Amino acid sequence: MDEKTEELRELFVEVTDEETVTERQAEPRGSIADDDPDHERLGDIVSRMREAFDFDTSLSDAELVTVVEGFYGGDSDTKIAEELDVSRKTVRRARLDLHLVREQDADAPFDLADLRGLLHDDASTSDIAEELDVSPSTVRRYRRVVRAREEARRVSDRFRSEFEDVFTEADLTARLTTDITEDGLEDATDGMETNVSF
Repeated sequence: MDEKTEELRELFVEVTDEETVTERQAEPRGSIADDDPDHERLGDIVSRMREAFDFDTSLSDAELVTVVEGFYGGDSDTKIAEELDVSRKTVRRARLDLHLVREQDADAPFDLADLRGLLHDDASTSDIAEELDVSPSTVRRYRRVVRAREEARRVSDRFRSEFEDVFTEADLTARLTTDITEDGLEDATDGMETNVSF
């Protein structure tokens, strides 16, 4: 450690009464905190969706934003449910209200096209269950998947695209910030002694 670095370290310790010179960030890079404008953008999208469609969910807009963040963060419905202290079924319904359909949601014990046809014929839940040889609860479950897909298609997946834009922009901003910081540090330390230990 050179003389200047040692002087700066001693000054820091004296002024702050801290022994460590660096501090970890409270929020991980790229997260969307409550006071983040991206968090507000997600809330706005959720609110507009609620106005446009009939939601089955009992979750608040703030809780729905948590569902969106969890979904795009790669969290399972179980993990999101634990965070919100609700059932996995509640999260699944909320996710479908938000047009966030997972691939496994379509793994029905029958062809979804058959269900879609019966729904368009205005068949009752019990008649559909009998026709497809499944329980009424299974019909209700996959009816939500069909409805989510149809609603999303009707608006050209607009809301899902808006969600994705928020996360793409947040990720890009985080990467640019990291690159700028690294470039700045590289420029600032160019030619300096690098074998420094505190």
